[in-house]
Amino acid sequence: MKALTLRFWNLFFEVYEYLPRQGPGNRACAARALALCRDLPDAPAILDLGCGVGAQTLHLAELTSGTIVAIDSHAPLIQRLQTTIAERGLSHRVQALVGDMANPQLPAASQDLIWSEGAFYNIGLQPALRVCHALLRPGGHLAFTDAVWRKEDPPAAIRAAFDADYPTMGFLHDNLKAIRSQGFELLGHFTLPDEAWWDDFYTPMEARIDALCGAYADDAEALRILDQIAQEPEMHRRDSAYYAYEFFVARKPLPSP
Repeated sequence: MKALTLRFWNLFFEVYEYLPRQGPGNRACAARALALCRDLPDAPAILDLGCGVGAQTLHLAELTSGTIVAIDSHAPLIQRLQTTIAERGLSHRVQALVGDMANPQLPAASQDLIWSEGAFYNIGLQPALRVCHALLRPGGHLAFTDAVWRKEDPPAAIRAAFDADYPTMGFLHDNLKAIRSQGFELLGHFTLPDEAWWDDFYTPMEARIDALCGAYADDAEALRILDQIAQEPEMHRRDSAYYAYEFFVARKPLPSP
């Protein structure tokens, strides 16, 4: 089992490291969320937690004049983002670092905007919100996406799939309660549209899996694992009515006068 688990993760990263992004989202959604961030400084200090290869990091570089620190725990993703940053001439504004989103090693109250797309589940929503609250300046903004249930009693296969990765996943009202309980003021939220799942995530994922199936055509174990990975976009195609990704935008209040 241990060897199979190692093989699974090797193939998993062979798929995910080469995708344009590692979760749902797109530029239009990033721009919509950013528009909810009122009163940002002209050149905000931005932290992107769980950045992956940095699709949203690059959107933020286009949509703002800020400086950005992008952190992810998986070194190959950061290496790819560092290459992209250099190629686009963004090294003076964007820094990509291998790090732990639960402990980003940045000064308290140092950030104007913290951004995170589809990554909080790695440490849990409540701990992630606490980390962000400590790192934000008073009046600073938090924008993040998180998976939420849309219907009670999802099919057993869907429940099992999410329980494996995100056992504490809740409904929209659970997330709104968590945001407020951690001292944030909610500014707005919206559901990611279906194209945010497919255009830059699941469509390239399926193409990558197809290519790897060809490369591993004589490897039965690899083909079984790739088929397992392919169940994720297929599940979304079939049963997305049961769950969604929601974009939340909140603010750390200013001190009372």
